[in-house]
Amino acid sequence: MTTSGPDVIHVEDLEKKFGRFVAVDRISFSVKKGEIFGFLGPNGAGKSTTIRMLCGIIKPTSGHGVVAGHDIFTDAEEIKGSIGYMSQRFSLYEDMTPFENIRFYLGVYSVPLEEWDDRIEWVFEMTRLQDVRHRLARELPPGWRQRLALGCALLHRPEIVFLDEPTSGVDPITRRHFWEFIDHLARAGVTVFVTTHYMDEAHNCERIVMINEGSIVATGSPSKIIGEVFPDRADADLNDVFIRLMARRNE
Repeated sequence: MTTSGPDVIHVEDLEKKFGRFVAVDRISFSVKKGEIFGFLGPNGAGKSTTIRMLCGIIKPTSGHGVVAGHDIFTDAEEIKGSIGYMSQRFSLYEDMTPFENIRFYLGVYSVPLEEWDDRIEWVFEMTRLQDVRHRLARELPPGWRQRLALGCALLHRPEIVFLDEPTSGVDPITRRHFWEFIDHLARAGVTVFVTTHYMDEAHNCERIVMINEGSIVATGSPSKIIGEVFPDRADADLNDVFIRLMARRNE
């Protein structure tokens, strides 16, 4: 799928410092409506810090950024109402059932009460968790818990969803189904901003940004980046690119 819509995320010279440590170093990029956009990098590269700034969770040190038409410096609460966010660790309540978790987040997102029944059934149909709606979340397999977390992140019908390592720790079949659903979301016009350590998953993204030590080292479609880094190697893949660029940055 090729996306040519308007930008729904746009940042310029975005920076975040923690004391003297520069976690994100003046990065610039944009994401279009309905795009599956990948944000790749090793642990500690600045991925999660960037997502937290874009989601209005932490305030940037400097730069400029707009998410869903809202300024990331001044409109943090408005941003939170326009996006869905799924962290890399299961963030729901394990001592509650899927049904109870969904009802709780319907309240958090201020979804009108008259829409609750339809939204609940929509999430259960989407996640295929109808048969376990009354089991405790901690009793569910990791992949099922991830599906529940994604469903809760979509309850208020956000225009952008941020997925931070959404398939970490799940089996290959679950990963495939997860990405099929991500593609379905994008085709419905939802913008998906995703981080992943799996280079094969990055091929599902229309464009990717690679970041290391807080700085962007590559941007473009997966095939474009591979061609630029390895112009003379027909067998090169994103794993080769990742190793080359991360090593180059650390030299």
